[in-house]
Amino acid sequence: MLEDIRQRCDAIEECYEFMLAYAAQGLPGDSGSQSGGQLRELLRRAIEALSGLAETYSAEVRRQRLRPAEQYLAFLHVLDRDARDSLAALELVLAQPSLSSQLIDNLNASIHLRALLTDLFLIDEILKAHHAAATPAEAES
Repeated sequence: MLEDIRQRCDAIEECYEFMLAYAAQGLPGDSGSQSGGQLRELLRRAIEALSGLAETYSAEVRRQRLRPAEQYLAFLHVLDRDARDSLAALELVLAQPSLSSQLIDNLNASIHLRALLTDLFLIDEILKAHHAAATPAEAES
């Protein structure tokens, strides 16, 4: 389960980092651009990673029997909302016939995407701490 979460987070973060670099290029569009094709693929992977993300975290919270469960579930509602909002923005951008650097810069600035990233960093740190406390030998390696 943690590996699935890690892969999803990696796909989202990789896409965001690539978008930062893409936005800085000042491209009028993505046609004929190798980086444009790569951007579209990373957007697709991020969209896939966002689908069911909160449910995956919820299963991990249950698996680890984290307490107090109510606080975790309340936060996972926030994560789900932010993931859905980000998903809508990513899908809208991907549906465009041309991806300019300015368009991607606006997506990067989206409060929805930034909230999602912050949510992921927060819950990831919490789960890592709980996992390390449960398995000290793994934390040392």
